Amino acid sequence: MTLALRVVVGVCLAGSVVAQGGTVLGLTLLLVDGPLAWQGLVVLPTLFLAVVCLQVVGVCVWRLLTMVRRGTVFTAAALRHVDRVVGAIAVLAVLVTVLPVVAVVSNRTQPGDAVAPGVVGLALGASVVLAGVALVVLAQRLLLAQAVARDAETRALQAELDGVI
Repeated sequence: MTLALRVVVGVCLAGSVVAQGGTVLGLTLLLVDGPLAWQGLVVLPTLFLAVVCLQVVGVCVWRLLTMVRRGTVFTAAALRHVDRVVGAIAVLAVLVTVLPVVAVVSNRTQPGDAVAPGVVGLALGASVVLAGVALVVLAQRLLLAQAVARDAETRALQAELDGVI
């Protein structure tokens, strides 16, 4: 199971690096030469940072899988990785909100290019879903923190029992 997840995470990380380079280059060429070049100055860094957030999640999941394989997942180090995942997803939710805002603002500056309200609604809905995912991962972090505390308590009791025997 962890091997399959590692393969998926590895492929996604490699693909994200390729997509990051290709998309940024392509969008730069497309958006810099035009009347709405300012959009490129907002959209390109937003997309770049969004992919960075996904890469942070991928690396943290990879490290957590390594901890699972070694049997060291019930430690404070695992909590730090989960904290990074929650933070990256929360930042991604904010970044996804930027894109429809740019679309609406550009619609006001270029009235002929109407932005479908459904597209704006979908993007804003996606940011709400991402915020929900961050909250779910945060709840799982709380469960992991309880497991870490119980594991430490179990070790202390085992050491005490070993001292008695």
